[in-house]
Amino acid sequence: MGYYPPALTALIDNLCRLPGIGRKTAARLALFLLRQPEEKVAALARSIMEVKEKIGFCSRCFNFTDEDPCALCRDESRDNGVVCVIEGPGDLMALEATGVFRGRYHILCGSLSPLSGVGPEDLRIKELLDRIDRESIREVLLATGSGSEGETTANYLAGLLKGKGVLVTRIAQGVPMGADLEYVDGATLKKALESRREA
Repeated sequence: MGYYPPALTALIDNLCRLPGIGRKTAARLALFLLRQPEEKVAALARSIMEVKEKIGFCSRCFNFTDEDPCALCRDESRDNGVVCVIEGPGDLMALEATGVFRGRYHILCGSLSPLSGVGPEDLRIKELLDRIDRESIREVLLATGSGSEGETTANYLAGLLKGKGVLVTRIAQGVPMGADLEYVDGATLKKALESRREA
């Protein structure tokens, strides 16, 4: 990229560090920003810095927040007796978008991944156990991913929670809405058959 000025090359290099952004996309974004009015670019830069300065973790559920506890933990209309355990804030956003779940959340900040060196001590598992001990929780809904790491995490947590006096449930998994069975992979069909319920 010797044909770009150093400042533009540096911007492209930094944009490449974002997930899912390759060199071509980074160059396209950098050139787009270069064509924008200075106030728009300054507003973008300010919002990036503001996120780093003002956003932290909720001390109760570990969601991103600018107030502690977060808005969901302060919401008195939610069911304190049900806690949904998820891997990250993106999962919380997806579940909240459905408008179905009205309990509390607990974000693990990852999933167990022995091959990547992520063990129980690297997740917010101790904090979950502490919550169960001090709060009136009657159900823990495990909503980790359906991949091997999510399943390993769910199984590990289910084992830890046995004998804690709480109902441990797992989100259903299987055939997505609108899918034709002939195009669904075998592992998904197996899980759907195993998780069947009365109609």
